[in-house]
Amino acid sequence: MSDDIGAPTRHPIPWHEPDFYDKDKLDSELRRVFDICHGCRRCFNLCDSFPRLFDLVDEAEDMELEGVDSKDFKKVSDACTLCDLCFMTMCPYTPPHEWNIDFPHLMLRYRAVEKNEGKTLTSASPRISEIDSNGRLARFLGPIMNWAIDNQNSFSRSILEKFAGIDRKATLPKFQKKTLVSKSKKSVTEVNVEAPANGRKAVLYATCFSNFHNSSIGESALKVLKYNGVDVEVVYPRCCGMPQLEQGDIKRVADNAAKTAKELVEWVDKGYDVIAVVPSCALMIKLEWPLIIPNDPNILRLAENSYDITEYIVDISRKEGLIDGLDPLEGGITLHMACHARAQNMGRKAADMLKLVPETNIDIIERCSGHGGSIGATKDFHDIAIKVGRPVARQSTQKNNKYISSECPLASAHILEGMSILAEKEKIDKYAGDIKPYAYHPIELLAIAYGLDKANI
Repeated sequence: MSDDIGAPTRHPIPWHEPDFYDKDKLDSELRRVFDICHGCRRCFNLCDSFPRLFDLVDEAEDMELEGVDSKDFKKVSDACTLCDLCFMTMCPYTPPHEWNIDFPHLMLRYRAVEKNEGKTLTSASPRISEIDSNGRLARFLGPIMNWAIDNQNSFSRSILEKFAGIDRKATLPKFQKKTLVSKSKKSVTEVNVEAPANGRKAVLYATCFSNFHNSSIGESALKVLKYNGVDVEVVYPRCCGMPQLEQGDIKRVADNAAKTAKELVEWVDKGYDVIAVVPSCALMIKLEWPLIIPNDPNILRLAENSYDITEYIVDISRKEGLIDGLDPLEGGITLHMACHARAQNMGRKAADMLKLVPETNIDIIERCSGHGGSIGATKDFHDIAIKVGRPVARQSTQKNNKYISSECPLASAHILEGMSILAEKEKIDKYAGDIKPYAYHPIELLAIAYGLDKANI
């Protein structure tokens, strides 16, 4: 075989095939892949899945995979956050290598088999991943829901932990009264016809987080895009399905993707680009949906015309150029590169974008924050999530920059939580500075640099 293997590529997920759910065939594939991982161990520090696997092997009587009971493989699968970093940045045996290893999708298959058998990934209530219905419910019960999930409310959080399986220490995103879609309809921001990129048209896919929890991300994106001449509309058909993918519910993701793609591709047909403001959602549209429904023309067309927000801004800067007016952000930025942004294989677009801000120090952290999506907030996994994210929290504290930033809003909250835990356990005077009250999406920082938003400090 040639040494020139080529760039990593992924195969469609054969979730329609009966063999996909065959437990014996799954076990055979798990043992094939795990034996290769055991011999390599290059991914030992990426997440908790690999240390668990290696411990199982090392503690077996024969110190080989053959001595590990198959029922213990669940420990490995449960710890996978589907961050894709092992596939995208570390594993030397991804396809087109003949060993054909796609560890995250193998863990997804394991969860799909469990789902097919009526098993659940965690003991937490499945309600935690029902993002859209929770968001709609918050329109009527938002203040009560925010009161109940507040970390300072020990009474309600202990009840949530006992009956819903949500760790009482986990930081949960608050709900906002008005959605990003509704706010955008009342926006008075005009498109800057003098900007070099004037003539571009884009539709902003609000994503569940920006639509229901933190509209400032989407609002900042709107302001920056319009200031740079882009005619922007905001839509939110439904959640991208990442929470269901984490649970192994591939059919539901597929049904959701087909409906959403059919609606969004209508904008593409009218000459609009599609932009997602959260990298997990961009990853789903661009990469995961086409692997789940590879023959849907709407999904393929949508994937070809979709962008992450930082990717889109950098594209403008390189093709037409951004409008002048960016001022330095004094105090520096600690930028965490989100896993699902890195998994899009588009380069460090958030860093490229923020480097356009003049005279601003940027310290980049390329490591998983450990939050694990909705799973990381559960009692079963929150402590593991904090453990995996500790190196990022420590680096963020030590950098002591004025601004903490991540493309992933869940990672942002998790990093701040980890920093607070470090401060409590190891005494903050070991480090310089104070714990930051807010972590920014990079597009918010660009809006601040333009003078379109105020710093939330």
